[in-house]
Amino acid sequence: MTAMRFFMLTALCLSLSLTGALAQTADKASLDAPSSAFTTPAQRLDTLFGELKHEGDPDKARNIADQIRREWQESGSATINLLIQWADKAISEENNAAALDFLDEAIRLKPDYIEGWNRRATLHFKAGNYRKSMSDINQVLKIEPRHFGALTGMAAIMAQTGRDELALRALEKVLDLYPAERDAQKELGDLAEKLTGQRT
Repeated sequence: MTAMRFFMLTALCLSLSLTGALAQTADKASLDAPSSAFTTPAQRLDTLFGELKHEGDPDKARNIADQIRREWQESGSATINLLIQWADKAISEENNAAALDFLDEAIRLKPDYIEGWNRRATLHFKAGNYRKSMSDINQVLKIEPRHFGALTGMAAIMAQTGRDELALRALEKVLDLYPAERDAQKELGDLAEKLTGQRT
């Protein structure tokens, strides 16, 4: 009886020490895990925008900008992803009416999804419908004021409609967020030169 009690007590102690060791290992693993596993999309975007603002190398900055775009494209919905794929296919086939239908539906189902508004703004812009494009750009910027793509689109519309001062301001915002963006640098320089010429 005593031997049996001793065996059970030994087994219990071994079980407790094993459980403790496993818990310590799990705690260590959680500390060693990549921090990205514990960050929200908003936190990841904040980090990426911080890196983008301080990256002077255009190629490295472009990689960061691409990561930001990928974050924006994450819808979290298989249905939305499918609608965006169908819209992209329709655009590639120059079937803009179908693409607009798919994007309208994506926006209706998920109105806080930036990429739906942004793609539709781009489609309207390419069709020359600047009023509708600007309306969608404003929605993008309401959700994400740091959307450098939407700000670039806004600058293009302002420049094409003769509002160079407003285009200049939009490009300044782009470069405040994404200083190494070469196209925006060139467009800003050209616009500044044009406006200086107009003032003299």
